[in-house]
Amino acid sequence: MEVAEVVPEFADVFSFDAFNEMQRTALPAVLEHEDNVVISAPTGSGKTALAELAITKTIADGGTALFIAPMRALTNEKESEWERIEQLGYSVYVVTGERDLNPRRAERADVLVMTPEKVDSATRKHETPRYAFVTDVDVVVIDEVHLLDSRSRGSVLEVVVARLRRLVDPRFVALSATMQNIEEVAAWLDAPEEMTFDFGPRYRPVDLHAGVETYTHGDNAFADKYRRLYTALDLAEPHLDEDGQALVFVSSRQDTVKAAEKARDEIAQRDIPVGDRGDYDFHSRTQVLDNDTLRQSVLDGVAFHHAGLSKNDKDHVEEWFREGRIDLLFSTSTLAWGVNLPARCVVIRDTKLHDPLEGEVDMSPLDILQMLGRAGRPGYDDVGYGWVIADRVEADKYRQLLRDGKEIESRLADNLPEHVNAEIALGTITGLEDVLDWLETTFYFQRANYAPGEDAYDDVRERVRRVLDDLLERGFVETEGELGLSATLMGQLASRYYLRLQTAERFRGLVDTEPAAEAILGAVAQGEEFDSVSARGDERDAIEAVLGRDTGSLDQGARKILAILEASMGGELPPELRSDAWVIKQNALRLLAAVRAFFDRFDRPAGANLCRRIEARVETGVPPEAVGLTAISGIGAGRGQRLSQAGICRPGAVVDAGVSGLVDAGLGEEVASNVLGQAKQLPRIRIDWGAFPESVQAGENDMQEVRLSTGGSGARLGIRVTVNGVEMTRSVRYVADAETVPVGVFGADDEELTYAIEVTFPDLPLRPHRETRTVSVR
Repeated sequence: MEVAEVVPEFADVFSFDAFNEMQRTALPAVLEHEDNVVISAPTGSGKTALAELAITKTIADGGTALFIAPMRALTNEKESEWERIEQLGYSVYVVTGERDLNPRRAERADVLVMTPEKVDSATRKHETPRYAFVTDVDVVVIDEVHLLDSRSRGSVLEVVVARLRRLVDPRFVALSATMQNIEEVAAWLDAPEEMTFDFGPRYRPVDLHAGVETYTHGDNAFADKYRRLYTALDLAEPHLDEDGQALVFVSSRQDTVKAAEKARDEIAQRDIPVGDRGDYDFHSRTQVLDNDTLRQSVLDGVAFHHAGLSKNDKDHVEEWFREGRIDLLFSTSTLAWGVNLPARCVVIRDTKLHDPLEGEVDMSPLDILQMLGRAGRPGYDDVGYGWVIADRVEADKYRQLLRDGKEIESRLADNLPEHVNAEIALGTITGLEDVLDWLETTFYFQRANYAPGEDAYDDVRERVRRVLDDLLERGFVETEGELGLSATLMGQLASRYYLRLQTAERFRGLVDTEPAAEAILGAVAQGEEFDSVSARGDERDAIEAVLGRDTGSLDQGARKILAILEASMGGELPPELRSDAWVIKQNALRLLAAVRAFFDRFDRPAGANLCRRIEARVETGVPPEAVGLTAISGIGAGRGQRLSQAGICRPGAVVDAGVSGLVDAGLGEEVASNVLGQAKQLPRIRIDWGAFPESVQAGENDMQEVRLSTGGSGARLGIRVTVNGVEMTRSVRYVADAETVPVGVFGADDEELTYAIEVTFPDLPLRPHRETRTVSVR
């Protein structure tokens, strides 16, 4: 069956001329019907072409396709691969971060490419013009639907699908290489039996021989890694000797580099015939690589691949591996999820990985099966060899996995309260009856229907009722009328910032206290989102050196979070804390933004401003006196440090310095000009006290008007008036240019009255502006 005969308009989209047996079998279901389709097919069998058929059918009919990729690295790959679609006059748009979103491009796109997390974020904001595009999709293609079983991400995919079904009800085409209980997934998506395809091992392009190799776990984790590495090389060596290739999966980016480096030495000692150091032409080609270590390694026939490499380097590693220039490749699991890069021998060296938020965790069983699926090169190998290296204690567990496979489980139960709260906050659940209707759209509910025993179905419904009662009791949800439900402000904020409910309650309690940096950082460090973070032995001295004080009831994990945040604010992060710092900081910044929103929405602008300044310092490491500089676009840690060292610590001082002063402080002339222009757009508070009296007669009252101006740059301001430290008035308002603030001067019993006006900036990291006047009582 020729591609040009089936889809003549889109023949150039496909990289082959004819469909294979598996594709021919499923093709009518994809192209000739509108029902939902579920397909399980071995890695390398060509199921991606079925996704592309579903997409081309939709856009040919004038519709919009949404492709949900399992990870961000693959969304970028699809953007590159599907340039072929764009060459036919259609638009492909990858939706990444909030800041990079182009709503007009997203709205006009024929094909949207997103991760589950991005779809979740977009559907939570679907009523805003910026994200309305997400409700205008006609088909949703879920790549690697077995992501449902992921402990940390599975529930996101599940609720996204349930939400889309309630908001849009598009057609679904779900694909996976690993779907033991395909009938349950099909029932969940309402895919008819004739639209459900389970292509077994017969459809693998190369037979797979998979096994488990054991090692004895010792007391030293680093020594264990080397034991497993030598075992991996033992397994790969016979294939390398026969001009075959080996792909070894390890647990982290750093490990890919270290393992490749050690393997080069070991290969040289074993005299394994790999590498092209004598090939001058290839030596010249390697000069295009950005990574110096990688450039040296590939000449020895050994390379590494991970998401942190530049696209240029990843593309060249993949190209040279396909050409046979690279014989041994070390990679993280990213390579197993989308890049078609098979090898005769695949070895999984690490079955455990370090997660900065969860500590040491087992690799997902479905990830392991996905990796082993890369064994065997079609057209080159008759058999592919896959090995899992496991501790003797766990060997039987992996042997059973290879023998029996793994059913896809729902992970929704792990954080069901948070998801129910989110759906109520979003308005997809508006009443008591809606709760159970929503439940029936989840895979969690479907699994209960298939569970043995008559009580599973009722147990799930009862669990959801208990969750709803708990949300009502804790103040996340409130009733409207007899059957209506709506989210409280706390419930809305918990949903908007993806908070665990206990974290949201902690932040709500913080709002009722006087804002203090130590309390805010402590609340973030104790967030439930970090409940599995632990401090390793080599980190504890560094934590103590940063904190240097008693932190009360904080456990070691929370102290580690606090140390990373405080060290980041100071601009000096100890090397021992750097490996987990990036992930922890990104999550902490989200929580800090949530704390800021709590202060802001509960009318505490000073607390919101303090949070904003803490965020800025965590991100940039500027000193506290210079934090206001970060409100200027283009000012980060380096420039902020240079300006503060020159005595320029406020945006107003930037304006006063002018271009010449900024150049003298170390900025280039063009940068200085841009920074000056940005600084001029920020508010510069001036308070004109007018005829404010110096004294007042006891018992008399005098209402004064104080004029507050922003220097022509509008901003949302928190304005607080106090007398002798007692609050008289507090308000939050947008001031475009100038505003009059009424201040009552009254003759009290005190001999002296100190009036203070404090202006804070809930949305900007500018330091508060405070002025006082003293009035004597006669």
